[in-house]
Amino acid sequence: MVRGGSSGEDAGVTTETSAGDSLAGRLAAIVGAANVLTDADLRATYETDWTRRFTGSARLVVRPASTGEAAAVLRECTAAGAAVVPQGGNTGLVGGGVPRGGEVVLSTRRMQELGPVDTVAREVIVGAGVTLAQLNEHVRPHGLRLGVDLASRDSATLGGMVATNAGGINVLRHGMMRAQVAGVEAVLADGRVVSRLTGLKRDNTGYDLAGLLAGSEGTLAVMTRLRLRLVPSFPKVAVALMGMPDVAAAVDIAAMVRASLPSLNAAETFFAPGLELVCRHAGLAAPFAREYPVYLLLEAADINDPAPALAEVLAHVDAPDTAFATEPRDRARLWAYRERHTEAISKEGVPHKLDVALPLASLPEFVERVGRAVTEADPGARAILFGHIADGNLHVNVLGPEPDDERVDEAVLRLVAGMGGSISAEHGIGVAKTRWLHLTRSAADIAAMKAVKAALDPKGTLNQGVIFGD
Repeated sequence: MVRGGSSGEDAGVTTETSAGDSLAGRLAAIVGAANVLTDADLRATYETDWTRRFTGSARLVVRPASTGEAAAVLRECTAAGAAVVPQGGNTGLVGGGVPRGGEVVLSTRRMQELGPVDTVAREVIVGAGVTLAQLNEHVRPHGLRLGVDLASRDSATLGGMVATNAGGINVLRHGMMRAQVAGVEAVLADGRVVSRLTGLKRDNTGYDLAGLLAGSEGTLAVMTRLRLRLVPSFPKVAVALMGMPDVAAAVDIAAMVRASLPSLNAAETFFAPGLELVCRHAGLAAPFAREYPVYLLLEAADINDPAPALAEVLAHVDAPDTAFATEPRDRARLWAYRERHTEAISKEGVPHKLDVALPLASLPEFVERVGRAVTEADPGARAILFGHIADGNLHVNVLGPEPDDERVDEAVLRLVAGMGGSISAEHGIGVAKTRWLHLTRSAADIAAMKAVKAALDPKGTLNQGVIFGD
């Protein structure tokens, strides 16, 4: 299926494919013939996102290995009037990194620079195509890591993580991806390069372009190199998994632990239906003899062992079943119940992924209402929820509706907006949520964002249809 198709006629660029594409030859002269993919079989993995819900046909895929090559590629595409979709590890969930119909896909995966680690500043310069796992392996000998962590760490590229302002499991302690960015080098649609990689802590010389590009979803520029802040990789870690009677209890306990334990690294939640899927598809035994409606997973990490402090806090919590782990294998076993949700849900079908955020006080009411909203919109649909409870971020995964049937999307996102929430907590707008951007951003907000887009990409070359729609 093709989602959010765009002809590009109004923007002065084209997404049409032609036999014997002369652009492919000019791009091959820049990046090498092996890095210009025109064959349908070779393009296929770049043309469908991780959910399998969003797909389209690319004119070709081009894979530059450096800022210079990316700049030359974009100059050629602009001269040819060709629309471009920037793509990192293609782990996005809202269709923002795959073609909608005949664009050039510019993959950053070959941008593999891993610079020397600045242990004084705790920073490092890396290529946009480096994965999160590769970065952490590179900096681990220095006792450091990136402050953002994701279940897709082996596939998600750092450029894509910055472009979508990724969140993950450690936001409560270290913030989202934008907070990890100390500098950026990027190529504008016309091939001009903007570069601020000094990493100075105090640099108040105008607009923060790195902050602007973080979360821009490839609509303003192609990021090629990044200077990233690092955090200590604490050697001592403790994990607790608890069965909860309801969401309100989980919210209260997470808030209480966060207030009393500075070493709290993550506070995650999932529910009985999701746990059943994980146990069935991953072959895991249930964590407890009895089933609970809600589960709360906490992780603390520090230089000194945080287990005694975490245990002391939890001693005052009314939780009949608690599993506690400090050894790596045991911690991984508890984390698997949470991190394998995405895999298990995908094995059930093609989900509608609705990543949302609510005020913490509203989470219990939202969880109570969202199931009803889904079944009222589609009686055959079912919602599987999990998320980052300390941040108010829940992932509403809906199984049952056809990929193009947006009735449940409409119902859930309007419910979120009506409760003062955000229709996208960490995945972005992509093409999946453009219809509902106005629910949580004012007309003035959207006009200002469009003005920035028009200033940096006046021909509309980059990521047509993303954020704003057609």
